[in-house]
Amino acid sequence: MNTKMEVMQEPQPKQFQAAGFMKKYNLFFIFVGFLFIGSLLSDHFLTTQNILNILQQSAFVGIVAIGMTFVILIAGIDLSVGAVLALSGMLVSLLLSQGMNPILAIAITLLAGAFMGFLSGFISTKFKVPAFIATLAMMVSARGFALLTTDGEPIYDLPPAFTALGESLGNIPVPAIIWIVLTILAVVVLKYTTFGRKLYAVGGNEESARLSGIPVEKYVTLTYVLSGTMAAIAGILMSAWLTVGQPTAGTGLELDAIAAVVIGGTSLAGGKGGIGGTFIGVLIMSMIVNIFNLLGLSSYYQSIFMGAIIVTALIMNQFITNKK
Repeated sequence: MNTKMEVMQEPQPKQFQAAGFMKKYNLFFIFVGFLFIGSLLSDHFLTTQNILNILQQSAFVGIVAIGMTFVILIAGIDLSVGAVLALSGMLVSLLLSQGMNPILAIAITLLAGAFMGFLSGFISTKFKVPAFIATLAMMVSARGFALLTTDGEPIYDLPPAFTALGESLGNIPVPAIIWIVLTILAVVVLKYTTFGRKLYAVGGNEESARLSGIPVEKYVTLTYVLSGTMAAIAGILMSAWLTVGQPTAGTGLELDAIAAVVIGGTSLAGGKGGIGGTFIGVLIMSMIVNIFNLLGLSSYYQSIFMGAIIVTALIMNQFITNKK
């Protein structure tokens, strides 16, 4: 009996511990690797101004990617976020141009974003429409409404009280501060609340979650409400930053958000991943674009390289999952 206990308590060999450590923190090492590469390729990469630029560029995708992480954790997908961002930006700009109080205009826009998310979730769960189709329909409709509001024309002359949201607090961009705060809140929700634990359960095995008493349809719908709200927040901040309501804003942003979530280690099959990985995934994507811009390389090369990075991330994810 004692011999068995000694065998059970025998520590793992160091090589296995090192391999486990590398698997757990592989994303962080990739992030540090890109920092190192960027610093070698350009003297401007690690300057304070450039780092602030990366944060600013990351904020909008980062906020949308928070909602996307919740959706993908339940094995869903939301293709509507870019269009919801654009429609939200147009809605808040339209309300402000009519003289509405900025706080009220923002509140109405957030409710509109949440409602669009609710519609996607409700259609998907109530009528058993695949999330891909439901959110694709919402994407087309929301983009159409965004263009329809002003016949495709931007809305200018937004009040300074609103555009201040797109400026900096000290030297740090306000959208970046909001992104970081929302990321921290999302980490807390996923790790330390019943809601977060049930989302992982739904994503891990929907049928088992249902049999254990979790109202699956309710939780699925709530994740889409959250995704729509995050897209609305990003749309509001983008309009404030651009100082204009732009109906074509956010085109293709849904793909960037999905890519960031995947690079961050969240499984498209659901039930595995988290916000911390998404945060680093967004920064990695922004650093890649920033390095290419500093080197003066074409956006075509950026697209090709980004595609290779996404495929590599998926392969690594699958490899690590299989090893575990």
